[in-house]
Amino acid sequence: MGADDDMQQLSEALGAAKIRVEGCSSFLKAAIKWSAEFGAPRNGSPELNDMLAEYIYSESPEVDMTRVSFYFVRGEHPRKFASTLVNFMGKCYPGEDDLAIARAVLMYLSLSNLRDANDLMDEVKKQAESKQLDFPKSDLIQFINYLLQTLQRDAFPLFNMLRQSYRSCIDREPAFNELLDEIAEKFYGVQRRSPLQGMFGDFFKMMGGDSM
Repeated sequence: MGADDDMQQLSEALGAAKIRVEGCSSFLKAAIKWSAEFGAPRNGSPELNDMLAEYIYSESPEVDMTRVSFYFVRGEHPRKFASTLVNFMGKCYPGEDDLAIARAVLMYLSLSNLRDANDLMDEVKKQAESKQLDFPKSDLIQFINYLLQTLQRDAFPLFNMLRQSYRSCIDREPAFNELLDEIAEKFYGVQRRSPLQGMFGDFFKMMGGDSM
């Protein structure tokens, strides 16, 4: 019975932690939405977005890096975001590190923010090296490096060629194709065939909704 009691207590503690985190997150999301309506940038106060991202990462019993990234890319501290990613790299499962980095870069780019996408990559590499962590060298990271170079010039045919060449690694997370469609529209004026759908569609439709 002792082990069962321990598991029950752990389950209850995790449940209580989730409720606490969701309560605080809802308050901050409401503040972000309010700030967007009263003078802050369209995505809400960058300071509040950074605060919510850090809170979700540090306090959630089960870290959802997609949610964390969603708010960090609407903040103004790519170096702080890089520190969070490097911390995650030190404890995540194999194969999750390059996905997290790629997702972060693509989310910045989907907001037309090439500067912070580049800063983030540089800072993650630098901080990973200082902490003696191996920076991932997967095909997905290679694609991201080429993509960042391609978006600095008017090279839509090369953008499409990269998507075709690296399709198998891009398909590791279905939402990446949605983000790349958004990036093609922002950087090259390509009209989307359909609005964002699925997981990232919910994120982009509204900042403070239940899906986040």
